[in-house]
Amino acid sequence: MSFIKQSALRIVFASIASIAVASLAHAADRPNILFIMTDDHAYQAIGAYGSNRNETPNIDRMAAEGIRFDRCYVTNSICSPSRATILTGRYSHKNGVPDNRTDFDGSQTTFPKLFRSGGYQTAVIGKWHLHTEPTGFDHWEVLPGQGKYYTPDFITPAGQAPVPGYVTDIITDKAVHWLKSQRDNSKPFLLMVQHKAPHRPWDPAPEKLKKMAGRNFPEPPTLLEDYSRRGKAAQFAELRISQMNDRDVKLWEPDNHHRVWLFNHMVEEQKKAWETLVDPRRAAFIAANPAGDDRTRWYYQLYMKDYLACVDSVDDGIGQLLSTLDELKLADNTIVIYTSDQGFYLGEHGWFDKRMMYEESFRTPLVIRWPGVVVPGRVERAMVGNVDFAQTFLAAAGLKAPPEMQGMSILPILKGETPENWRSSFYYHYYEGEEKEHKVYRHEGVTNGRAKLIHFYPIDEWEMFDLEKDPQEMNNVYGLTEYAAVQRELEAELARLKKELEVPEQ
Repeated sequence: MSFIKQSALRIVFASIASIAVASLAHAADRPNILFIMTDDHAYQAIGAYGSNRNETPNIDRMAAEGIRFDRCYVTNSICSPSRATILTGRYSHKNGVPDNRTDFDGSQTTFPKLFRSGGYQTAVIGKWHLHTEPTGFDHWEVLPGQGKYYTPDFITPAGQAPVPGYVTDIITDKAVHWLKSQRDNSKPFLLMVQHKAPHRPWDPAPEKLKKMAGRNFPEPPTLLEDYSRRGKAAQFAELRISQMNDRDVKLWEPDNHHRVWLFNHMVEEQKKAWETLVDPRRAAFIAANPAGDDRTRWYYQLYMKDYLACVDSVDDGIGQLLSTLDELKLADNTIVIYTSDQGFYLGEHGWFDKRMMYEESFRTPLVIRWPGVVVPGRVERAMVGNVDFAQTFLAAAGLKAPPEMQGMSILPILKGETPENWRSSFYYHYYEGEEKEHKVYRHEGVTNGRAKLIHFYPIDEWEMFDLEKDPQEMNNVYGLTEYAAVQRELEAELARLKKELEVPEQ
């Protein structure tokens, strides 16, 4: 071979090598995404958000090392619709999932699909709750429906099978295993870890039952609200802690079918813990014989014991995931997101559950850690929402969002550069209806952060709250002369957003 040909080949090989190195360098620069979502985790039950009821050291660590959003709203405060919104970046009327009964159309565009086609390895582990199989994932292991706390079934492409253990621990272990042993190290990854906890019926792990035993939790100031300053919608709703059933608070007889079913999914050691720590509740309750407000207080304490115990397991799991990133030296190039599919009432207004557009349900926690990009310890008041997640993740990965997405990328805010034209209001719409469980009337509304307007349209009832003077939303000021200007402003904004988002008239 001539010197000239050899030189030419060297140049070609050098060029190929340089392109390959540049490509690898580019892949290394693309951040991994670890998205952790719980079900029904109230921001009031997180230390970083000022909880006076529990501690969450690992979520707090994320907030200290990243950014905490104090006004992250959901478009529709119920499980399946929230998940569909997160995946598609579109409101319920656009993604086709207005309630918990409707199947998700997996053929539509989702951000995991775009990540996968953009060179990412994608995985989802845990609660799915969209009735159809996951699409857009290289790897998926999901709970059927709501899933079970003990010996849960998991669905994979190979079928459905039970897994021994406690669901929160299992989901965490599966996620850690995927990171350590199933991940393709040559690609950036998107891993969605989606917990069942702390969804109703709040069945804690044995060690957490023991931790919460004997504790007494502060009551929210509105626990005994009588709804006299509200209309029919709040009075009619079946969300009251006093309306909880025996399964919720575990005040059951030994032959109660819920207890028998649950214990049949446990091993002997787990059963013994429940027999020791939960079964005595009934005798203590009967001996105290609480009535009226005292009964509500009893139920609240039992509710908090179980709910916060479930949260405690989640926080442990987050600690394991953060430690795994450190161990694998992935932490510096991984965006970690913690959120819930919506907020939840922890006794505020005397309620549990979600659905209503009051702050505890409408707001959800959002904490994001991104080393080298997000300034540690930031607290952000800009209005963001779960409809923004898809576009944010895509922007962070350098991938293009499709024009049909209705959110806004939070990426500039993460970088400390809130755009001047950032949204000044947020639209909400709950569709499930008063004929279903909890009897919450369909409603829509808007907030500008200072005030909130809600319309329960089946009964044409309006509420408006001054969030600055009345942050607990106790006094309906709709129709008051002194709020006429604010009311006109919010009514106009509601009409504008409905037109912009192409919301069909009800």
